[in-house]
Amino acid sequence: MIRTPDTRNIINRTDKLLNNPYKGFMSFQHFRDEALFSDCDTTGGWVKEHYPVYDWVEQRGREQGYYPDTEIAYFRILWKDFEKEEGNYDYSVIDQIFVRAKEENQSIILRLMPHTTRENEDVPDWLRAEISCPKRPPTERVKDSPSNPIFLEKFGRAIKALGARYDGAQGFYAMDISLTGAWGEGHGFRSYHMDALKALVDAYISAFEKTHLLGQLCSPELLKYAQSRRPVGFRADCLGNGYHMNVFLPKSIYEMGDTWKTAPISFETFWYLTEWKKQGWDIDEIIEQSLKWHISSLNAKSSTIPHEWREKIEEWIKKMGYRFAVRLAEYPSCASSDDTLELVLWIENSGVAPIYSALPFTFRLKGEVGEHCFQTEIDARGWLPGDSIERLSIRLPKEIERGEYSLEFRLGGGDYPLVRFASDAPTSDNGYIKIGNIKVK
Repeated sequence: MIRTPDTRNIINRTDKLLNNPYKGFMSFQHFRDEALFSDCDTTGGWVKEHYPVYDWVEQRGREQGYYPDTEIAYFRILWKDFEKEEGNYDYSVIDQIFVRAKEENQSIILRLMPHTTRENEDVPDWLRAEISCPKRPPTERVKDSPSNPIFLEKFGRAIKALGARYDGAQGFYAMDISLTGAWGEGHGFRSYHMDALKALVDAYISAFEKTHLLGQLCSPELLKYAQSRRPVGFRADCLGNGYHMNVFLPKSIYEMGDTWKTAPISFETFWYLTEWKKQGWDIDEIIEQSLKWHISSLNAKSSTIPHEWREKIEEWIKKMGYRFAVRLAEYPSCASSDDTLELVLWIENSGVAPIYSALPFTFRLKGEVGEHCFQTEIDARGWLPGDSIERLSIRLPKEIERGEYSLEFRLGGGDYPLVRFASDAPTSDNGYIKIGNIKVK
């Protein structure tokens, strides 16, 4: 028998700050709750690019400010460290990152950097012996990559090796696409033949079929090429800087159209938030604009944030990415074994983006005599900002015992990251949200 809803439960929202997967601030070259880089000038900031962090780098940031908790850990790995000998890849550091991320309940975003601006962080020594490479004196900040096309070809080979080992690995959320220039952020990419750059993008597309990709916003043409193959999000540098906020980013993001509906949008701060304060930049305006651009995550480089901005930062995090709440549940108040229950849920997303990873939506009947779990076909990736209505049909098992059961659901959990809802409803330790009760006769 089909049991249609005869009971409804209107559920209030909560204004709590929630830690949720795939959104908010990121820890950078660190895991959650680890040390923060000390406040520093711009020049001193370049030492923050290497992982593992150098022993001599000062990290007293928690004495100077604070940093929000996060379920995303972002790491930049140097090509020189990954492929010390040509064709011989050292996975040990990255393997350990995945082990620690699981222990810390964080998902991972990785970038393999071809080089930085520092002499000791150049392309691999074996490549320097093979082709002409720009010199990087300690007194200069040279961003250029080698002009020889062999550079892109062999860097693409390293990308494929990474993908062969880690694509689809548990906890691996996104791979950040490196192009040319220091840190792989695209400096001088126009001096390379477009076919060679597309071949590098192809290496990422083929190597990372199960992992999200974040493209470089510096080249909308290359990013659109990648998006013609599959959904690809983007990571935009220099959030906060006046030129980028008012000139470069608005035009470039406009060209990306509705990318945010199918792939994540991530930003990186220009300098650090302490420097924003020193420069007198309007943090309220920066926050407002980033939300308009559908930000899901921010790399603030594990650098100290002024305590007086904490309330603004927490309100920002609430709006970043998704923020789900169940507002209404309609369900039958009683049923018998082998009946089909029909339920209706109103889900509200008060954030600025959807969730981009598929997570199981599990429904549970829990009573004193036992519990029964049901996997549903609900796909939360379709919950765009605004309202969604989900209709469920649950077939009760013939062997279910009579009694009173609570009706509960959760998104994720178990072997998956758990999504916390901004709903004022009873929630179990393992993330199940109670929406009502039913009597089974």
